[in-house]
Amino acid sequence: MWNTDFNDRLNEKTSMSLEDKSAMKIMESSLIHKDGHYMMGLPWKNENGQLPNNIPLAQVRLQQLKNKLSRDPGLQKMYTTTMNEYIEKGFATELPELEDENYHKRIWYLPHHPVTNVNKPGKVRIVFDCAAKYKGVSLNSQLLQGPDLMNSLMGVVIRFRKEKIALAADIESMFHQVRVTDEDRNVLRFLWWPGGDLNKKPKCYRMNVHLFGATSSPSCAAYALKRTAVDNAEIFEPEVVTTVQRNFYVDDCLKSVESEQKAIKLATDLQSIMKLGGFRLTKWLSNSREVLNAIPESERAPSVVNLSLDDALPCDRALGVLWNVNEDKICFKVKLEKKPFTRRGILSVVSSIYDPLGLVSPVTLQAKGIVQSLCRLKIGWDDQIPQNISNEWQTWLSTLSSLEKLSVNRWYRPQGFGTVRNTQLHIFSDGSERGYGACAYLRFVDVHDNVHCSLVIGKSHLAPIKQMSIPRLELSGAVVGCRLFAMLSEELDMNFDQVTFWTDSMIVLGYINNVSKRFKTFVGNRLSIIHETTSQTSGAMCTQVRIPQT
Repeated sequence: MWNTDFNDRLNEKTSMSLEDKSAMKIMESSLIHKDGHYMMGLPWKNENGQLPNNIPLAQVRLQQLKNKLSRDPGLQKMYTTTMNEYIEKGFATELPELEDENYHKRIWYLPHHPVTNVNKPGKVRIVFDCAAKYKGVSLNSQLLQGPDLMNSLMGVVIRFRKEKIALAADIESMFHQVRVTDEDRNVLRFLWWPGGDLNKKPKCYRMNVHLFGATSSPSCAAYALKRTAVDNAEIFEPEVVTTVQRNFYVDDCLKSVESEQKAIKLATDLQSIMKLGGFRLTKWLSNSREVLNAIPESERAPSVVNLSLDDALPCDRALGVLWNVNEDKICFKVKLEKKPFTRRGILSVVSSIYDPLGLVSPVTLQAKGIVQSLCRLKIGWDDQIPQNISNEWQTWLSTLSSLEKLSVNRWYRPQGFGTVRNTQLHIFSDGSERGYGACAYLRFVDVHDNVHCSLVIGKSHLAPIKQMSIPRLELSGAVVGCRLFAMLSEELDMNFDQVTFWTDSMIVLGYINNVSKRFKTFVGNRLSIIHETTSQTSGAMCTQVRIPQT
């Protein structure tokens, strides 16, 4: 839980493991472009491995599915509709009953089940259980996961805030647009009733595409997406290719550009290049009505299809972050479900606040501290908590609704801000007995000498249960600040005229004297103190540190 908001470890480019290299070799060697789609084989751990006949498992799970669908006619209707779409689109095909099973090297039957989302009523996703074991073997256990080819979530989000005009889109059924080679499709068999009629005898089908639930699917789909950019790089402008390579996270695209004209052209080019890879980029959303009007209605997000000029643009989610499109602000929505006052219930509530940018870290740190107090007291998951901690928790809950009044501009600069002539990055860090952390601000100065500061990211950690000295905690905060600087330097795609660290003077002097080799790794010998000030409130010395850009 402590790392889901933002992992402040360095995203160093490490070499791939032997298994990842093997998976990559299989993907590269088996990849072909056929009928407008990429096709590649499954990355097997053992090319000559055998699978047991697991049809008894598939039959048992099919009966369980039948019982579930029989009790819920609405779910049965949605499930049948989705399955029929798979068959109509060619994602799945029925197998001939007289097919000789001994002809195929490997055969496997996949159980399947429905997954619903409360935010998407009326829809159901069919998930094939590739982790289901039969005689100690599952399909996933025989496949290589493949290298992680996804972009950094934080990188995509912070670049989304970089420019004035924002664009968001989604790849329709991304995994299903990447085909599986013919020789591997027989391990993707499943049982289903023709037409969804539970009274009919089940027939055998097989999937022809990569699946939700297969351990190799994310890597295979991401590889196909990046190959789309590489294979068509000569046809499109560099920014279009770079957008495909850098601004997608799984199937979501987030991009910001300087002007509406540029956004319209980029959206058109992105749709064209993605189509060449067999992907359909749809559900477009933008904070500009002019951009939305230039996109066909069939490709817009459902929430903006029928908007009139008087209607406000909706609130939507961009990689889980709540985006008020009309006001172009990042907001927070709190759903306070009734949870028991236990360690389990408290942890559930704390974990439900999704804040990848760390914009409300001071709020969530308090709640994490309550969880830590329960751990320190060795309170069981469902045990009654002490009264003093219960009072502290209820006080925190009573103020949580105020988060919905908080909003942060998506764009780092305000509307009407002039041409930027100076850009600075300021990083603040500190530590205390309760915790430590850091935050980063961008400071812009335009040609008219107007100044604007914008919070980019924050990160807070609880102090360890094992007591540490204040200087060591302040040092830990400074290290978090260094990691923020390293991440932003790599991901933000912005040139800084000056980088300034604000931290405790004693800690900074320790860095200068190379007490911490970790800091030396980031800034080398370019660190210099430019001035020291004394806080009027605490009397503490504060040091401003500048890193000149070279």
